[in-house]
Parts: sequence; C-alpha cells; structure tokens
Amino acid sequence: MLVSFIIPHKGRTELLEQTLQSIANLEFDQTELEVIIVTQNNTLDDLKHENTQFHLQTIFQPGDKTISALRNVGVRHASGEYLVFLDADIQLSPNWLHVMFDELDQHPDRVLVSAIQQCAPEAGIIEQIRVILNNTAADSTVQFLDGRDLFLKRSIFEKAGGFPEHLVTCEDYYFTNTVHQQGELYFTSKASYIHLGEDKSYAEMFRKEIWRGQSNLQSMRGRKIILRELPSFFMPLWQGVLLLLSIISLGIAQIDFAFFSLVISCLPIVLYTLRLYGIGKGRIQFLDALHFYSIYFPARTIGTIIGLFKVVNIS
Repeated sequence: MLVSFIIPHKGRTELLEQTLQSIANLEFDQTELEVIIVTQNNTLDDLKHENTQFHLQTIFQPGDKTISALRNVGVRHASGEYLVFLDADIQLSPNWLHVMFDELDQHPDRVLVSAIQQCAPEAGIIEQIRVILNNTAADSTVQFLDGRDLFLKRSIFEKAGGFPEHLVTCEDYYFTNTVHQQGELYFTSKASYIHLGEDKSYAEMFRKEIWRGQSNLQSMRGRKIILRELPSFFMPLWQGVLLLLSIISLGIAQIDFAFFSLVISCLPIVLYTLRLYGIGKGRIQFLDALHFYSIYFPARTIGTIIGLFKVVNIS
C-alpha cells in the first residue's frame, strides 16, 4: 500500500462512517489506500462502509489505552509508505490527499503537512470561533500542529519515535513538535476538513476543555517549549491561584484585595477576547468572543489542576 490511514476510535460510530465515506470520496486511486481503525468500541461490528475500494482493517484495543497508544498500534499494522493520522470525526475535502502529496513532495525541507479547518454548513458560533482560531497560521510553516489530519512519511514517524503514550491529551502537539526537529511542518489552505464532532454547546465545550487541559503541564516534559506556548500552560494556573487568593481574602474580610485578585484573574479572558475579536475581522461579535473565553479559561484551569492529581477519561 502507498498510504495508510490510522484512525483511533472510542465513541460515535455514525461520525466514523462519515469519515470513511470522505476517504472513499478522495480523488485518488483507492486501491493504493488502506484504512486501519484502532477502536475501543466493541459495537463496531455493524460499521457501514459500502462503496469503498480501499482495504479496511479493524483492531480492537482495551479501553485503558490512550489515543497515542491506539495510533502507535495502528502504525504497527500499517503497510503504507505514507501515513495519515486522522481523527474519527473528520470529513476531508476530495482534493485532500493530492494536496498533501504536492505540498510534501515539492518541498524537500517539509516533513509533515496538515490542512485548514472549514465550517460545516450549519456551523454554530463555537465552530465558527474554532475555525478562525485554528486557521490563523494558514499557508505557513509552524512549530506544531493539531492531530486531526496529519500527513507524513513512515520513515519520519519512526525517527520521531511515535506518539507519547503517557499523555492523555496534548499528544499531537508533543508529537508534531518532535517531528519538527527533522524538518518543516506546513499548514496549507489548498485542502480542508470539517470537524464533524465539533462542540455544539457551551456545556459540551466546558466538559471537553476540562479533559483537554489535563495533560497541559505533562506535555512540557522532554521537548523544547516555544515562547508563544507558555500562556496556554501557565494562564490556567495563574487564574487558579488568583481565584483562590480572592476566596481566601474574602474569607478574612480583605475585600479590596479579594476584588483586585478577581479582576487580575480575569485579565487573560479580556486580552484573548480582544485578540479573537480583532482576528475575526467582523465575523465574530465581541460578546460571543467574551462568552467563548469565559467558558474556555475556567475549564482549562480546572483541567490543569485535575491533571496534577489524576486523569479523568471522556468517552
């Protein structure tokens, strides 16, 4: 096989079926493709994949393994010269694979390529905000990439040592940052994907951001941290400490200090709201940006603190 798609899977089968259909719709010779689903869902026997010509393999794994472990298992069963790491809720544009080959093969210094996110037709405000934030670095080289759609040679993956199985989340940033030591990571707008599993409500977003924040600090170990990453690691702790000081000060009747600590703890929310409103260029209202970060930062603070003591799994 020329290309092996590695798809870790835990939950919703209907989204996985749409992901497989988008692979079947790729403008590429399907006989050169294999798809390896590494799943922790025992009900996957009823998976529908009609009208597909690629080779499909399903591997079942215990529920206690991380996403990284599932991806590494998939690679061990793969035969492709090129690897695609794809989430189980991604709809690729039909030209995706051709663009990936062009962007990788025409530039010798590049070792990994990924495409921009596109809004679904019925996208809500959370998805619209995510797309704006995710695409700010489009058509440029980057230090790390989100793990939803990654394309690279198998030899590069092996040199990088695979995904970090000790991380519950943030494994994609850790892995791509390691791959970056071998060459350029490129983020292209010539192809795209739709994130079918994007958060639809702020309640869902709050729950998932708690989970996503658990490996924030652990992902710093063993790799070089760039300057612009630091806020995402330390702002949750900043907020947590200041909120605690505010509560303690309120308990001992230090009202002025309690109010001051509360205001300072909200500073990241205000600054990031202004940044999002600016890069949104009229596509996002200020109150929507403020609402987003008023949910995001508290959830990340809770997740980071939880991650210091234990891991909470999410299905």
